Amino acid sequence: MQNRLARADVPVDLTWDLSDLFASPAQWEAEFEALGAALASLDPFRGRLGESAATLARCLDTLEGLRVRFMRLDTFAYLRNAQDGTNPAHQAAAARIGALGARLAASAAFVDAETAALPAGALERFLAEDDALAAHRVPLERLLETRPHRLGAEAEGVLAALGEVLGAPHMTYNRSKMSDIQFAPFVDAQGVTRPNSINLYESAYESHADASVRRGAWASFTAGLKAYSNTWAATFATEVRKNVAMARLRRHESTEHYLLQPHQVPHRLYTDVLRVIRTGLAPHMRRYAMLRRRVLGLDHLLHCDIKAPLDPEFEPHIPYEDACRTILASLEIMGPDYVELMRAALSRRWVDRADNVGKSSGAFCSSPYGVHPYISITWANTTRNVFTLAHELGHAGHFGLAMKAQRYVNTRPSMPFVEAPSIMNEMLLARHILAGGGDVRTRRGVIMQLLGTYHHNFVTHLLEAELQHRVYAAAEAGEAVTATLLDRTKGDVLQEFWGDTVTIDEGARMTWMRQPHYYMGLYPYTYSVGLVVATAMAQRIAEEGDAAVQRWLRVLKAGGTLKPLALMQLAGIDMSTPAPIHGAVAYVGSLIDELEASFPA
Repeated sequence: MQNRLARADVPVDLTWDLSDLFASPAQWEAEFEALGAALASLDPFRGRLGESAATLARCLDTLEGLRVRFMRLDTFAYLRNAQDGTNPAHQAAAARIGALGARLAASAAFVDAETAALPAGALERFLAEDDALAAHRVPLERLLETRPHRLGAEAEGVLAALGEVLGAPHMTYNRSKMSDIQFAPFVDAQGVTRPNSINLYESAYESHADASVRRGAWASFTAGLKAYSNTWAATFATEVRKNVAMARLRRHESTEHYLLQPHQVPHRLYTDVLRVIRTGLAPHMRRYAMLRRRVLGLDHLLHCDIKAPLDPEFEPHIPYEDACRTILASLEIMGPDYVELMRAALSRRWVDRADNVGKSSGAFCSSPYGVHPYISITWANTTRNVFTLAHELGHAGHFGLAMKAQRYVNTRPSMPFVEAPSIMNEMLLARHILAGGGDVRTRRGVIMQLLGTYHHNFVTHLLEAELQHRVYAAAEAGEAVTATLLDRTKGDVLQEFWGDTVTIDEGARMTWMRQPHYYMGLYPYTYSVGLVVATAMAQRIAEEGDAAVQRWLRVLKAGGTLKPLALMQLAGIDMSTPAPIHGAVAYVGSLIDELEASFPA
């Protein structure tokens, strides 16, 4: 295996084209300076937002324009740092944009403070008087919902000015993960010395058919993580303490209630997702683990074995171009406009698929308003890559349509809905391949990819959410958040879920170190919500055809104009009860039933 390339040596066709954001770093620099100066355009509105509907509308339009410009600047800096976090210029730009973002937040802090302080009924009167405020109705109504938890104008301004500092735990974790951590090479059973990295481990080794490669990489990976465990635990603890303090400062019932407020869902939905999936799914996944151990011929199943292929000889080598054709064919049911958007993403260098030193791990989609989405993935020619690309294209399709239909302020729904459109694409891809017929092994391979999706969202991310649930409870009770606590708690969560079917070793207990989601509020549980919605919606499309597709497209175009439960209701899915959650868990059980039948004892 060759060493990873430096970014400068990567073929250009494997990279994204950031010139649609800025033609050059120099152009970015000029806009950076211009936006900094433009922050003063908010000053004339300070202290005047209660004067009239027209004054408030002009201020909100001005602020929206500044935020659109900042988003473009921020995206350029973020994507360059994501493509190579070892580059000092990229690191510096990321730090500078963080500082500019804090300045923008501080300059705009008075807007929310003055608007929230308007006399009762004033905002409703303004909305009735001036149509120019109509585009801002949804964010204004959501602002009013935060009134009981807002501080005084001066305190809100201070917190806004400290935005960069409050975001330091996330920045520190990402900087360390992308730029500092190193993993020792390891030797497999054939005597081949292999390099290791986060991207290599997650894209190639974790699902490798050879146990000596999987376990050798796991040992190297675990050792690399362990060297950072105390530092990253301190970073994690700082994030937790920050959120506990903010929840108390803003007079919330608990830290979870504070973190769920921007999600706009009841606390009950959060607890239902954790409870129903953990308890209902565990028996099915334990059966899957026992099947895996039997088929792989292992005496015991380690955590690093739970993604090993059950039919490795069938694992096809899938070039990127072939994957694109399959994905586009699977999405034809969504209609020509949606497919054309997907085709543009795949053909116009909106996707960065290189594997180079310093590239961020995992996959993501960034959607700067007024430009187009960008996708990062590390391509390794695997079936899992195909499903991951379909997933990120789901985000691209969602925000691409929302950007065309909505103003910036109404583009993005709150977090519990964000993962539904992306996972929906994975479901459509799987159904398309299965509908094409094929032998038992083909169908089995697709089922395993589907189970990979469910494992990723219903197990990996859900158990992350359960870890958060327990850690925040411990912190609120005054317990110190340390590497020891995190290792122990993560181990307990895994052991309770897998029972005696998976050996929970030191590396498994340290998996809290692998994800940045802990620095994004209560993000992890939202993957499970998205998968529940996608499972139900894919079934409705299979049953109803174009009528269900049109409902789904309306939901995507609605952006953030509705709350998550209302978006789901518009699609025909009632998440006010746990019934859809039970349905998704039962569907996983049916997939495992079929998989077991395909591997007779």
